[in-house]
Amino acid sequence: MKDNFNALNEIHKGTCMGQDALSFVIDKVEDLELKRVLLKQFDDYDDIAKEIEKVYPKYNNDTIKDTSLMNKAMIWSGMEIKTITNHSDSKIAELIINGINMGIIEGVKIINKKKINNEIKDIVSKFIKMQEKNLDILKEYL
Repeated sequence: MKDNFNALNEIHKGTCMGQDALSFVIDKVEDLELKRVLLKQFDDYDDIAKEIEKVYPKYNNDTIKDTSLMNKAMIWSGMEIKTITNHSDSKIAELIINGINMGIIEGVKIINKKKINNEIKDIVSKFIKMQEKNLDILKEYL
């Protein structure tokens, strides 16, 4: 039961961090198609987060938490520093890809190392597949 709860928290944290990162860079994007792609990815994260929020009460009575202000500040400052001299669409795609790779790694670790039930495994698998699809799309912008 604890592994299920921890897996939900980790994937929810990944969706929040992904949305935060996208929201911090989306206004820097010049290419309208890339902007559309990033907005779609934002919605993809939202879909997974909503799915997690639906099942979360089965595993914990508390409400699920969003990214802390400290984490948001760290993501924002990291994005700002990395795009201060180069905020090209290619650089932004690269930064988002790096975050996606971290999310895929975390999701695969959860599947491989935690004892989670099928309901949670399905959510984690959807998260991984969504990330892999978005990774493939963003490669075109490098």
